[in-house]
Amino acid sequence: MKKAYLKPKRDMKISNASSSELLKRNNNQWKKIVLVVLLSITAISCDVLEVEPQDSIPADAAFKTKEDINKGILGAYASFQSLSYYGRTYNIFSDLAADNLSHPLAATATSYAEVDNNNILPENGSIGGIWNVIYDGINVTNNIITKVPTIEGMTEQEKNTALAELYFIRGLNHFNLMNYFGAIPIKTDPTVGVTNLDAPRNSVEEVYSQIINDVTFAADNLPAAGNKTRASKFAAKALLAKVYLYKKDYPQAIAFASDVIANGNYTLLDNYADAFSDESAESIFEIYFSQTERNRIAEYNFPHSLNGRREVEPSESLLDAYESSDSRYEASIAFEGAEAYAKKYDDLSLGADNVIVLRLADMYLIRAEAEANLSAPNITAIQDDINAIRTRANLTPTSETSVAQLLKIIENERRIEFAFEGQRWFDLVRTNRAIAVLPNVNSINQMLFPIPTDEIQTNNDPGMTQNPGY
Repeated sequence: MKKAYLKPKRDMKISNASSSELLKRNNNQWKKIVLVVLLSITAISCDVLEVEPQDSIPADAAFKTKEDINKGILGAYASFQSLSYYGRTYNIFSDLAADNLSHPLAATATSYAEVDNNNILPENGSIGGIWNVIYDGINVTNNIITKVPTIEGMTEQEKNTALAELYFIRGLNHFNLMNYFGAIPIKTDPTVGVTNLDAPRNSVEEVYSQIINDVTFAADNLPAAGNKTRASKFAAKALLAKVYLYKKDYPQAIAFASDVIANGNYTLLDNYADAFSDESAESIFEIYFSQTERNRIAEYNFPHSLNGRREVEPSESLLDAYESSDSRYEASIAFEGAEAYAKKYDDLSLGADNVIVLRLADMYLIRAEAEANLSAPNITAIQDDINAIRTRANLTPTSETSVAQLLKIIENERRIEFAFEGQRWFDLVRTNRAIAVLPNVNSINQMLFPIPTDEIQTNNDPGMTQNPGY
């Protein structure tokens, strides 16, 4: 689908710039600071955190004013734009490891074939890229966090707001890592120089605790609304709803999802396709992209005849899963001849589609699933939330009353609603349904991706161990 407006040009006047424009404009400047002052971003062979390069200058010299901190915060978002992250791989792999995407026989990326077959080697370069770029992003964030208290001219409220945004970024990064790798090292201190490189894996419960602490602080201290490419109070609450669902703390998931639905001022749009216009009324938080900070999602989805690489394609089982009147089909899938391809993100020439991380539809299905898992579920409430999604998709409302069947309906609605948005694998793993649903998954060891070989070889902490089965 085409965007309703063009991305702003880089030479816009500051007085007219939105925070999205400032994010774009400051990325190049901030990346230079990050490269020189904090760390070398995203070398594939890096450890948990990078070593300070030889030509670096003292980090204190880079942070003197409130404006420096704001530029740093904008720069902390830059890791999200990486091709290993929301720029391509992270979301694609969740659908590819599950049953929404397949790796065509004619495709060439062997790292993608391993994920499609659920037979991943620890030396898989794309998996290593996910690990490395997220920890690089965490390290950048931690470095800025340490500087906020030292800045003169910032009020306590301004410092708390800055820290809240950084904690949101750090919490999302830790959450995304844990969803692929399970127990991971929690990093809350920066690495500059050669110290603090080796780290053990923390338990999943410890990681959840850190995420919840970070994102709760964000929810308590961020403004209620703002540009959707930056964290807000309700973006933090939406993330907490998701975290608590994954943690199986269902009352908390219901509470936060309900707060976002009732008070967040978001709208479940009548036309499903409209949800994927940049910063739509349904979007809660999304990653900013432009022609200079581009994603390559369309490139990897589109067929060769449209100048794409076609490393992935919609699976036959996904195509068969749509009901005949489902309006989400046409908004999500297109055909070039006999070849189906995903088109939610369709800006092949510029790669300037923003990528949605959190949107309102997720809150309805989170609340429905959490309610269905309570000891005394409210069947009408579950039906209402499911039907808010089904009605928008031009489907007949469900009247099912069996909790077991309602959970299967929710699972299927999540598959269709969030197809190509990077949720399917995580949904099947967290509900212990992957083995039952996926033909290439027959062992609990396949529920987690392998810790990258480089990390195992270079992290000398005895608590850094490989996931079972690898």
